[in-house]
Amino acid sequence: MPERSDDYRVVVFGAGAVGKSSLVLRFVRGTFQDSYVPTIEDTYRQVISCNKNICTLQITDTTGSHQFPAMQRLSISKGHAFILVYSITSRQSLDEISSIFNVISEVKGDLQDIPIVLVGNKCDENDKREVSQAEGEAQAKACRCAFLETSAKNNVNVSQLFQELLSLDKSRTMTVHLDPRGRSAMGSLRLKEKCQMM
Repeated sequence: MPERSDDYRVVVFGAGAVGKSSLVLRFVRGTFQDSYVPTIEDTYRQVISCNKNICTLQITDTTGSHQFPAMQRLSISKGHAFILVYSITSRQSLDEISSIFNVISEVKGDLQDIPIVLVGNKCDENDKREVSQAEGEAQAKACRCAFLETSAKNNVNVSQLFQELLSLDKSRTMTVHLDPRGRSAMGSLRLKEKCQMM
């Protein structure tokens, strides 16, 4: 499906099994699945308000591994904003954020006006915590980006994450309209990435 000029593209990065897909699905559909299915790349579209007009929030949920560096760089080059996810139960997942951030910086150059939020997911598993909130905040400060802890499972700070990300873009005014269950009231569409023969 061709990209439209009014698409606002958000890319979600992080190690495998940190809950990237769970966060996106909780935001888009208001659902949560306990089972883990590795993602190669999925794209979801969400209707939002942008500068008082209707536009499309395109969320790309990327693979958790670094097996596809060309796909990673392409997603970064097309992205307007980025969500970097680690699990509070895995120090290694936080360590991987630095390398992802470095690639974003390399591809995008100056990141001063690019919205980025660092997310410590799985805050519902506090008893298994390996990364303190203070360590997450310190990493966010080092990357000069916003920070939130979330739980896709318990729907903690998920809509706030996307609202915060959109509010960081000072070049336009964007809002997500949520229904009482915390998911978008304007509808969504999931797109599987497919190759097309021309």
